[in-house]
Formats: sequence, structure tokens, C-alpha cells
Amino acid sequence: MEIKQDDLSGKEIKELILDHLGNMAIHSPPESRHALNLDGLKQPGITVWSAWENGGLVGCGALKELDSKHGEIKSMKTAPHHLRKGVSKAILLHIIEAAKQRGYERLSLETGSMTAFVPARKLYESFGFSYCAPFAGYKEDPNSMFMTKRL
Repeated sequence: MEIKQDDLSGKEIKELILDHLGNMAIHSPPESRHALNLDGLKQPGITVWSAWENGGLVGCGALKELDSKHGEIKSMKTAPHHLRKGVSKAILLHIIEAAKQRGYERLSLETGSMTAFVPARKLYESFGFSYCAPFAGYKEDPNSMFMTKRL
């Protein structure tokens, strides 16, 4: 698997991000959706990586700088036909390493509280993320869970 920085100009990554947003619309009410659209992911301070295998896009993830010591994981998504193959694990490892290289001391994320998000929460727990209070302007929300990890 090759993980590379992505400028979000390719058809495949655009489709994967739209699929991610569509899944959020199915599982989360509008006021609880914090996934970024393509324009949001192109903002300064956000780096997006895509994962490729045999010429096909298998997943993506992003890192948003909250401040010089704190980053946020955004837009973790595995392509539907590549679930449970280690794609998210590889992308998460890549993001954690990038955060360490940037000198971040903490990495945080917001994810859903619903059953559909259990696999994601288990993945983050397995990497040492623990549950925390809302951060960076998020508010308490019964549909959201917040997690953080000291690096």
C-alpha cells in the first residue's frame, strides 16, 4: 500500500470523500455532522493523504492543525470494497507519525456515538486514544464522541 499526500483533484478521491459525506448523512443528524467537504479539506492547515493499492484508491485520512502542539484527525475513510484489510490502520499510523514529525504533543478526533461508528472507535482505542471532553470549539452532543492521545 502506498500512502501519499493528495491535492483532492482526482476523480477517485472526490468520489471517496462524497461517499464519506453520504455515510455521515445516513448515520448522523445535520447538526452533528463534522465531516469536511472537499472545499473544507482544501483549507490551510489541513493535509490529506490517500492510500493506493494496485493502482486503486483504498482509503484516505487527513490531519488538521489546531495549534502548534495539537492536531485533529479528519476524514478517515476506507473504500467500501477494502474494509477490514488494514487500510485505516495504515492511514492512522501514517497520520500519527506525521503529527509526531510536526511536533504535536496531542492528537484528537471527533467520531459518532452510534453503532455504525463502533469499528472506528475500537480502532482508535487500540492505538491508545481515550475518551475526552469536546475540544477546539466542539460542543457536547449525544451523537458525538471525542477522543485524544498524547504523542
